[in-house]
Amino acid sequence: MKTKVSRAGVALVALLATAGTAVAEGEWSGNVAITSDYVWRGISQSDEDPAIQGGFDYANGMFYAGTWASNVDFGDASDTNIEVDFYGGLAGALENGVSWDVGVIYYAYPDADESDLDFVEVKGALGYEFASGVAVGAEAYYDFDNENLYLNATAGYGFTDAFSADVSVGNYSFEGGGDYTNWSLGGTYSLPIGIDVDLRYWGTDVDDTSIADERVVLTFAKSL
Repeated sequence: MKTKVSRAGVALVALLATAGTAVAEGEWSGNVAITSDYVWRGISQSDEDPAIQGGFDYANGMFYAGTWASNVDFGDASDTNIEVDFYGGLAGALENGVSWDVGVIYYAYPDADESDLDFVEVKGALGYEFASGVAVGAEAYYDFDNENLYLNATAGYGFTDAFSADVSVGNYSFEGGGDYTNWSLGGTYSLPIGIDVDLRYWGTDVDDTSIADERVVLTFAKSL
């Protein structure tokens, strides 16, 4: 699933360039988190061990960009210990209340020895919040170089200003053949001290590896 970025990387460079000289006029934010297991699309990226994560984001009108990093452990010959993501895109909302988001994500593994793990995805997403407060969304991620496709659907509800819950179902299909489905169910509570506590159940239909087994993940996160 992790292979080299080539022509798709050009799209990320072009998208980030649209910020131009307006960067100084936008808003910056940061985030930091510690989690009991770094799970991505239902699969542990940290060999079922804890991870420390964090990043920075920039927003200016419809344009956004950012970077995010986490420790990883794939248990393979690459011996990589860190993932650094770079992303950018455009997001907004239509008059009927439908939100949209298009962007590019570059997944980098700078300490992967001679292994070729970097890759790029383009993404598109739509969302809508009903008058009842229930929010739904659909996302698609595509890796042009490897021709892999990930589709994800979500639904969430905010019970109070401090507590919300959500569910997701995704499917990852690969150009070389095969696919798998993952799902999650979790809740997030915002403590008065500004820390978000997320407790989440993950599951997949993958049977031949322990890193895809069902698991419960606890995460503490704070916006900066």
